[in-house]
Amino acid sequence: MSIRAASGAALLTLLAGAPPVFAHHSFSMFDTGAPITISGVVSGVEWTNPHVYIELDLTEPVKGAKHWSIELGSPSILQRGGWKFNTVKKGDKVSAVVSPLKNGEPGSLLTRITLPDGRVLGNGGPAGVGPGTTAPPSASPGR
Repeated sequence: MSIRAASGAALLTLLAGAPPVFAHHSFSMFDTGAPITISGVVSGVEWTNPHVYIELDLTEPVKGAKHWSIELGSPSILQRGGWKFNTVKKGDKVSAVVSPLKNGEPGSLLTRITLPDGRVLGNGGPAGVGPGTTAPPSASPGR
């Protein structure tokens, strides 16, 4: 084996054992045990990997903030749950149940969102299913 071939094999071995640079972060920064409801007008949507973000200008300030950034799952997970890239658009009035950041900053993880047409979507699955979610509200008896 030539020195060049041996060097290439050694480099491949090192790279194969290296952790990925863009490793997924946990959702431990969010307080999933204390969900809150926020409402407002969508000021932006970032439909990108590894996570989708919704920027929301609140109708009423929450924890002193009028603007919140809401993190969602990945586009592929959201699509499996019924989302499309244009499900939420700038200017939409929405209400969302979210798990706020533990550090008090105006950011959160989506649990479920109520769209202008009344549909309720979860964070990658039915309402209340997905990373960082809490149980959806239970239906009234007789429903």
